[in-house]
Amino acid sequence: MYEPFYEELNHRLQDMRTKGVYKQHRYLQSPMDAAVQMEERGEVLILCSNNYLGLANHPEVIRAGQEALQVYGAGTASVRFICGTYTVHRELEERIARFLGTEASLSYVSCWNANEGTIPALMGPEDIILSDALNHASLIDACRLAGKTQRQIYRHANMTDLASKLKDAQSYRYRLIVTDGVFSMEGDLAPLADIVALAKKYRAIILVDDSHGTGVVGETGRGTADYFGVAKEIDIITGTLGKTLGGAAGGFVASRQAVIDQLSQVSRPQLFSNALPATVAASASKAFEILECEPQRVKRLHGKVDFFRNCLKEMGFKPLMSASAIIPIIIGDTAAAIRASEALLEHGVFVIGFGYPVVPEGTARLRVQISDALNEETMDRALHAFAQVGQQLGLLTSTS
Repeated sequence: MYEPFYEELNHRLQDMRTKGVYKQHRYLQSPMDAAVQMEERGEVLILCSNNYLGLANHPEVIRAGQEALQVYGAGTASVRFICGTYTVHRELEERIARFLGTEASLSYVSCWNANEGTIPALMGPEDIILSDALNHASLIDACRLAGKTQRQIYRHANMTDLASKLKDAQSYRYRLIVTDGVFSMEGDLAPLADIVALAKKYRAIILVDDSHGTGVVGETGRGTADYFGVAKEIDIITGTLGKTLGGAAGGFVASRQAVIDQLSQVSRPQLFSNALPATVAASASKAFEILECEPQRVKRLHGKVDFFRNCLKEMGFKPLMSASAIIPIIIGDTAAAIRASEALLEHGVFVIGFGYPVVPEGTARLRVQISDALNEETMDRALHAFAQVGQQLGLLTSTS
């Protein structure tokens, strides 16, 4: 073993601890819900999970997974094209395509896998990718994996910059615009109607990762494209099953049949990774079913988001606005954001402070995520904690 390597790692880690930016794992001892049992903390309220519709602990979602475990066993023990494709995969993929209004879909073990399996499989050396500057890390890595494809970054949601880059890219065979639907750190939505207009003008293809939008954005939770009325104009939608749709794991690609068939043949995560466990596929399929049968969950979530954001504003916080369930509160300094997160946890509220390198220097924030699992009593408790911590740390501004 080469000891200087480990000494350097320990030095880096100690530097993080000294600066107050070292991330710690908090161990939960109960199912994901509005309130959980946290090791050494007891009961805490969760305002940092992606469990937007409260389905992670829904009895029907749990039962669907349990029944699939009995029918299909613990795992597939194979990739899809060998012997890892089960009927439950087809049922899930048909449900995803029907829900999003696409011809077909394909499941992956995560949306990270879906993104990394899609972009390199479709883009070649004659093509160009145009990616939003604030895209999720999985999209960034997926674009990098398309190593022989030209890549350019356009300023976040800046249509003038995107138009200029598209205009200059007309000599390429295909132009792929890559964007999140909901940007996870900002909570804002990609201007998909404008992107569609530019794609039509400059003959481009659009890929949207709607991981934080599916099940949340729009009247029925059909996502960002549906919210803007352009669902039929988006070429490829990727998303996760590990957030709103049961919260376990898994991702998907939804598109035309030709795209899905191509991915089935050449997408490397499809060819070389085990298929999605049947238990997860069944639970996610049940979550989709509940979402379709109970669209009032989405409307109720929107009301809770508006209520919580307005209460924060009245206190003197300055939460960012959006149509998603993400409410970022900009703090500025990374260490200060982490201190605020720790102070909230002392008051029984679990909210994460994000700083560099997750967000740019000077824009550290608390990211509040609202779930339909929260009720009036739990939201009041959380707001009381925010008021106390805001006062204690001097985070509030005058509302007069």
